[in-house]
Amino acid sequence: MKKIINGKEYEIAKFANLSGADLSGANLSGANLSGANLSGADLSGADLSGANLSRADLSGANLSGADLSGANVENVKGLYQIVPEVGEFTVFKKLRKGVIATLLIPKDAGRVGGWVGRKCRAEKAVVLEGEGFSLYDSGFKYEKGATIIPDEWDSDPRVECSSGIHFFLTRKEAEEYN
Repeated sequence: MKKIINGKEYEIAKFANLSGADLSGANLSGANLSGANLSGADLSGADLSGANLSRADLSGANLSGADLSGANVENVKGLYQIVPEVGEFTVFKKLRKGVIATLLIPKDAGRVGGWVGRKCRAEKAVVLEGEGFSLYDSGFKYEKGATIIPDEWDSDPRVECSSGIHFFLTRKEAEEYN
């Protein structure tokens, strides 16, 4: 199947070579990209929901803002989480009025992040420093020493923005977040 994306024609099918392609904002929902070479491709903001990416090579691909919900990502090369898989670790979160909270993600907390962008999330956290309210839920307060647990937790790493405690691994990323 051929598809025009951003004015260029691409073969969108099994084992396609889309290395370095500019597919930013492309609608690839349900596409069969099994075994495709997408290394270094710009897939920022692309709709890959329900796409078959099994055995694809996404090494160095830009997936920031991409929608991977429901995508088959079995045996994908180059798709890694950036959060530690085990143990506790310290992270940063931007709150209202520009306050940056320092959070501890406990060793028993579910955590995901890094597949799509740099924003991560966890199922619970302990507030080490900084107090204030969430940017998205004005009733959700972060208080020093408190263990915070959201009403819902989505453990699917294919979705960047979903339920959970959102955070960044570096303070600079949290400060620059809008």
